[in-house]
Amino acid sequence: MKKMLMATTAAALVATSALAGGHAKEVKLGIEFGFTGPIESLSGPMAMGAELAMQEATDSGMLLDSAKVTPIRADSGCIDNGLAVASAERLIADGINGLIGADCSGVTGAVLQNVAIPNGMVMISPSATSPGLTTMEDNGLFFRTSPSDAREGEVMAEILQERGVKSIALTYTNNDYGKGLADAIESSFKAVGGEVTIVAAHEDGKADYSAEVGALASAGGDLLVVAGYLDQGGAGIIKSALDAGAWDTFGLPGGMIGENLPKNIGPDLDGSYGQIAGSQGTGIDTFVEMAKAAGFDGTSPYAPEAYDAAALFMMAMQAANSTDPADYKDKILEVANAPGEKIYPGELAKAFELIKAGTDVDYVGASAVELIGPGESAGTYRMIEVKNGVNETIGFK
Repeated sequence: MKKMLMATTAAALVATSALAGGHAKEVKLGIEFGFTGPIESLSGPMAMGAELAMQEATDSGMLLDSAKVTPIRADSGCIDNGLAVASAERLIADGINGLIGADCSGVTGAVLQNVAIPNGMVMISPSATSPGLTTMEDNGLFFRTSPSDAREGEVMAEILQERGVKSIALTYTNNDYGKGLADAIESSFKAVGGEVTIVAAHEDGKADYSAEVGALASAGGDLLVVAGYLDQGGAGIIKSALDAGAWDTFGLPGGMIGENLPKNIGPDLDGSYGQIAGSQGTGIDTFVEMAKAAGFDGTSPYAPEAYDAAALFMMAMQAANSTDPADYKDKILEVANAPGEKIYPGELAKAFELIKAGTDVDYVGASAVELIGPGESAGTYRMIEVKNGVNETIGFK
């Protein structure tokens, strides 16, 4: 009996030692996206992108001595700060080691300030793009794999100029994301000599946008740029503008890009165009094939960035030999950037092995990851045009 007790005690000590060294048998990663709300059609593929990386890590047996990675989903509502904060608090209570999310910028800022910072939790958002998040005091806890809207404003201005657009009317969803993006588009378009006839907010969730469209139409413009959400007010504005015969072509920033918009608007959306974070090359091509095999669309907006967010978490944990955010947060920039051996989707096992051997890695991933400044994505953009009811990629910037 005494021998058995000693053996049990020794085993417990080994287990405790393993936990202290970061070799917990389970790594929990929260996934907080708007499974309800104005971008709900995008959230499923985003979550599946993150979970694809987690399954790959678990299957590899290489992460922190064969750790199992468990995803825990939670709803941000995209534009519901109360729901987002409550969901994040529940994830903390569930014992997560990192938080992938949130998705929309306003709720991301709310979760960062009210939950992540007080709890010392690292967040990597695949889709929160507000420039305001760049300067938010975050104690080194916040990163993102999609570029800031400050850059998107410049890209959109270039696209409009190249297409010969001289003037635009601009409407935005009345929140942090919409306001930040509208400011970036307005200043960038003016900087290249364009005219902005009106900048007007719209609220999500309304049944009728004829008054908003009336004001926009009175101001005029070659094109109506809609900095909104594809499953909410942005779509409502476009439908109302088409019904009124005010515009037949629209400028579509990131929040308006997704299969649902052309599906719901119909053939009248053909010819409209815009941009969303996206890359080209080996990384995205591989990811799209992996996603197809897993049963989801890897080209869906921000799904590649979500895979990359999960991958960065796990590689940083491997580099720190710990699942404690205080230990691994400073490793995220190291594994994301040069120098090091380039790592693509499907190569997480290789990455974990190299990191364990003390070899530098440079994670390229599905979205050509390069983090600059305070954890910002340098980012590239995929230009799209709606043709025959489908968003077609027509180039990159």
